[in-house]
Amino acid sequence: MIELYSHQKKALNELKTGSVLVGGVGSGKSMTALAYFYDKVCGGSYSTGSIPLNPTDLYIITTARKRDTLEWDAEFAKFGLAKDPEMSTCGITVVVDSWNNINKYIDIENAFFIFDEQRVVGSGTWVKSFLKITKKNDWILLSATPGDTWSDYIPVFIANGFYKNRTEFLRRHAVFSRFSKYPKIDRYVETARLERLRKLILVTMQFRRNTIRRTIDVDVSYNEDIYKKVSVDRWDPFKNEPIKDAGQMCYTLRKIVNSDCSRVDAVVRLSYFHEKIIVFYNLDCELELLREIKDSIVPGTQIAEWNGHKHEMIPSSDRWIYLVQYTAGSEGWNCIETDTIIFYSLNYSYKVMEQAAGRIDRINTPFKDLYYYRLLSKSSIDKGIIRALKKKKNFNELSFTNVIFS
Repeated sequence: MIELYSHQKKALNELKTGSVLVGGVGSGKSMTALAYFYDKVCGGSYSTGSIPLNPTDLYIITTARKRDTLEWDAEFAKFGLAKDPEMSTCGITVVVDSWNNINKYIDIENAFFIFDEQRVVGSGTWVKSFLKITKKNDWILLSATPGDTWSDYIPVFIANGFYKNRTEFLRRHAVFSRFSKYPKIDRYVETARLERLRKLILVTMQFRRNTIRRTIDVDVSYNEDIYKKVSVDRWDPFKNEPIKDAGQMCYTLRKIVNSDCSRVDAVVRLSYFHEKIIVFYNLDCELELLREIKDSIVPGTQIAEWNGHKHEMIPSSDRWIYLVQYTAGSEGWNCIETDTIIFYSLNYSYKVMEQAAGRIDRINTPFKDLYYYRLLSKSSIDKGIIRALKKKKNFNELSFTNVIFS
């Protein structure tokens, strides 16, 4: 028998087709969504195990990683559901695919869709496919961060029938800047209406975590002479060319700072205190250095990677180190086998950092204390990034350099 937490039960009673289920990382959105499908859509009962009276096929659009690691499969199997209709309760077909393939399902009708992880922002191909699907099917969307601006809500507002299209929304609510060379929204009007519409679709899961996040800053060094020379001369020593803009300046400074051997030494030291560690990093040059730790760590420790080059699963050994690139693996998966994350380098985005931290902070983790090690130098760029993250903001390269490059 399946048992939901109180915050999941509350959300289950509030959900309806077109809802956006909002919950922090590790809050149990997947199980709540499946319980809604099984009970409210199919007419079964997850708590008693009674079979559905209205079997409906289920389509789950999620991240490529979550699809490939079969995380959703493990969740819906608890409800007696399977991808093979012959093995599934009442012959219900379950399809799990990535957002990259959403266009394959625009002709599906009378099914139920769970859109996992917010990807319907803007007006691109994914949004167009999403809107075609929602016209002919019931659906809910799962998100840890539903939107930063009102324009982020346009697709779900249209899908709920509040507006005919993007043009109608912008004509009614957006005031564009007269001084920008490209269309730029200066402000929004009739925001009270937007607040009411958002309230109609958002179902927020609030719960008290039992975990305690213990953030530990580890001092590391960097080559101050090269760093200073690059800052003054604006010359890229890696490409042997002038630095053209703020982006190249920050990338070069980060490469100098994050390539320092003291960071690798810190990872090796921590590996002797923690048996299973997830290491988040940004750049390929960092990965190359991290790969070299295999000869220095505890014998028998396995190393695996998840990035743009390799998609390896977490090792099944007693000791392991999992190297994860932020962009490739900061969301859409979880791990309750470890209580330790090392942030080898910091990401510019507060949202990405939070998502990365949430990989081990799950509702069903067996750990009370979770350890987050941040490797920090005294360089100005590390200080600038951490200052922005503390304010829950993203690091701005142009503001940091404070220089307009011609």
